[in-house]
Amino acid sequence: MLKIDLKKELKHLYKPSAKEVVQVEVPTFQFLMIDGQGDPNGSQAYADAVEALFSVSYTAKFMMKKNAQGVDYAVMPLEGLWWSDDMSSFISNDRSKWQWTMMIMQPDFVGAAVIDAAIAEVKRKKSLPAVNDLRLEHFTEGRCSQILHIGPFSEEGPTIQRVHQYIVQHSGLTGKHHEVYLSDIRRADPANWKTIIRQPMK
Repeated sequence: MLKIDLKKELKHLYKPSAKEVVQVEVPTFQFLMIDGQGDPNGSQAYADAVEALFSVSYTAKFMMKKNAQGVDYAVMPLEGLWWSDDMSSFISNDRSKWQWTMMIMQPDFVGAAVIDAAIAEVKRKKSLPAVNDLRLEHFTEGRCSQILHIGPFSEEGPTIQRVHQYIVQHSGLTGKHHEVYLSDIRRADPANWKTIIRQPMK
């Protein structure tokens, strides 16, 4: 059986250094996405969105593993696009002003038909209202700067500021603030949480 781990194949995007801000070129990927707004802490809508994303992503994985090709792949980490009318709210970590798109990358060989079947299967087995808001979409970022943040989300401000300062020195900010969540926050100590901070550049 063919086994694929895109995180390992895309080390330059998913295993960055925590020591310095680096530039990367992010190609077009397809993501399962869902939108929302406001502070995710204690938000039922956010929790429902994340549960729907993982439920459908894992169902699609098991469908691909069982089909004729027998492809087994690692489900990618949760990612979030965040934006606000006031970009300074990222530095101050005022998430009440943030809007978000949560998403999980899907391998190219997982097509719309598989995702549709996975959504139908999740609907059959579980009562997850957010499933109806999911969509499969291609997303391109292009040239970005990124760094690994280690620690709780509440302490991201200085790390984000480093990325913004780097970008301003080299070109200019554009696009949406992007985070990739590498840790299982249900189990890991917040001091050890690993989050990729990524921002597109002009």
